[in-house]
Amino acid sequence: MSSPDITGILETSKDLDRLRREQDEILQEINKLHKKLQSGREKSGIKMAGAPEMVEKPTDSSLSKLRALYYQARDLSENEVSVSNQLLAQLDALLPSVPAPGQQRRRIDGSEQKKKRMKTDSDISRPSPSIRNQLEVAASLKGEQVAARVTPDDADKDEWFVVKVIHFDRDAREFEVLDEEPGDDEESSGQRKYKLPMSHIIPFPKRNDTNGVPDFPNGRQVLAVYPGTTALYKATVVNPHRKRKTDDYVLEFDDDEEDGSLPQRVVPFHKVVALPEGHRQ
Repeated sequence: MSSPDITGILETSKDLDRLRREQDEILQEINKLHKKLQSGREKSGIKMAGAPEMVEKPTDSSLSKLRALYYQARDLSENEVSVSNQLLAQLDALLPSVPAPGQQRRRIDGSEQKKKRMKTDSDISRPSPSIRNQLEVAASLKGEQVAARVTPDDADKDEWFVVKVIHFDRDAREFEVLDEEPGDDEESSGQRKYKLPMSHIIPFPKRNDTNGVPDFPNGRQVLAVYPGTTALYKATVVNPHRKRKTDDYVLEFDDDEEDGSLPQRVVPFHKVVALPEGHRQ
């Protein structure tokens, strides 16, 4: 494993840790508001079966704050899936360098084989809490536009398009997506559907909630939607004056040369995602 590979994985892991810390903070705030609302119910004599709108007084903004916190929690969870998928892609890119089966293989004695046989199906199929959270967020992407790699792992280059999520199969951990605007060179003129693993999907940042949105610095390579298309290509951040998370990016796309130089293209922040490790273009 090269030093750049290690650095990229460590940076992505730090992003994942930060998102989880932010989720913990939001959860604490949600629990505080739950206790506040519960106390308000008990003091006012409202039963638990009462309508939620009966709890909020005209001057009380607790429910509005609670709703905003849940929106933040949802978006942080979606960002966690995005960063987790990026980390998976980084690790997948390193798999070819792992010794092939038969090389440096450790012998498994009989007791270990017996333990493997004794592992029940329920143990194998029961996901960890972190995986369950990722599956929940993946299921919530139904109807959303995401970035999707539609080419197989053994393709000469990676092709990424903007697609719409139709369905998520929890058991297979597989997305069914729709390419709503296939190019003119497609074999059929109609819309195309794909079934893709979770590692081939990257959710876009939310344009109406910038909490947890990554802020790519000057010189960082990213994956972005080329203006006027639904295709994503590798680009480099070149704008030195982007101050807010809601500002657009100024990018230079690879292989976009005009008159001997790369033109600078403006791309909305919600159409820019982290460049997957090992991206081939």
